[in-house]
Amino acid sequence: MKIRFRQGDTLWLYSRWFDIPLQLIIDSNPILDPALISPGEQVEIPGFIDVAYRVAPGDTLWQIAASKGTSVDLLMLLNPGVTPQTLTIGQVLRVPVRVTAPIVQGARAYDYAAMVADLNRLVEIYPFLRRRSIGSSVMGKRIPEVRIGRGSKKIHVNGSFHAHEWITTPVLMRFLNEYVLALTNQGAIRGLAMEPLYQGTELSLVPMVNPDGVNLVVNGLPEEQPYRNLVLSINGGRTNFSGWKANIRGIDLNDQFPALWELEAAQRTNQPAPRDYPGTAPLTEPEAEAMAALTRAGGFERVLAFHTQGKVIYWGFEGLQPPEAEIIVNEFARVSGYIPVEGAGSYAGYKDWFIQDFRRPGYTVELGRGVNPLPITQFEEIYQESLGILLASLYM
Repeated sequence: MKIRFRQGDTLWLYSRWFDIPLQLIIDSNPILDPALISPGEQVEIPGFIDVAYRVAPGDTLWQIAASKGTSVDLLMLLNPGVTPQTLTIGQVLRVPVRVTAPIVQGARAYDYAAMVADLNRLVEIYPFLRRRSIGSSVMGKRIPEVRIGRGSKKIHVNGSFHAHEWITTPVLMRFLNEYVLALTNQGAIRGLAMEPLYQGTELSLVPMVNPDGVNLVVNGLPEEQPYRNLVLSINGGRTNFSGWKANIRGIDLNDQFPALWELEAAQRTNQPAPRDYPGTAPLTEPEAEAMAALTRAGGFERVLAFHTQGKVIYWGFEGLQPPEAEIIVNEFARVSGYIPVEGAGSYAGYKDWFIQDFRRPGYTVELGRGVNPLPITQFEEIYQESLGILLASLYM
């Protein structure tokens, strides 16, 4: 919510009036120097929206404020020039409303458009979130990354490397929504305060690595050519894409990383397919290259790639993982009930490459159990299992 800065006001004053941590207001206004804000400049207040109210006969500012759960000071702040003496019947006021309910509704078919719409709304209400595009898919969809927090410890999580594992995206989006709600309402998640987490850790989140593939599974055949004919050809003419794991070109993005890629290629299919084709070389696909570039520049202490299914957590690669990787995965297992597995018997995955190149902990978390795509009826159970892992990954 935007307000106009007034002579004599401070961000600290706004923090007290809106009951929002000062740091969140500062971080929501990165181009403003708190000591040099000029009257009339716009200031973002996170965690609030404003709604219109038309003044009725007999209304006073005190009555309006009381009925709307706000204060006269805030009504006057949002409505410059309005005073108890100047209030007129029919006048439309901006009334601040604290956001206390989630935006993300995860238990539904969740495609790229749903993710983008939710991200747009979250960034609008919580401008301390930092969003950027890390690259584009084969079909030109931007792949968003969101960062939250200001700590030196950097953690990365991602979802939907595989198209028919799209349920991982709303899981991560719901966590992001719960996190910002707890911050702006000074609440907790599972009894854990979020403000220390925000101060101590920076979370990097890529909720959908494979947007073209997710849309194919969720929405069916694309209209655009040549992709429509291409996926039909790869899928043997079938229009049921529920088993599709790859990107839109039939390349498995989690077989695309230079971590013994040749061994993976030798045991996989040798042509584009709905699943398990690693391509002609590592990092040929723009989605995989975008993730590699992000990771090279990210300085991440650990990474978690969310997949489905099996309720297991893969945490090793060729014995190259550091000793603390096992300590961390055992905590993940404790809070989720999932089983830690050191070796997956495969190569060229994102976490494999991260462990190999950075010698830091990397994890593939296989959510839920059943046949992919997992039924949306499992969403709540999967989310609660994931929540423990996500919180532990940020606090440890």
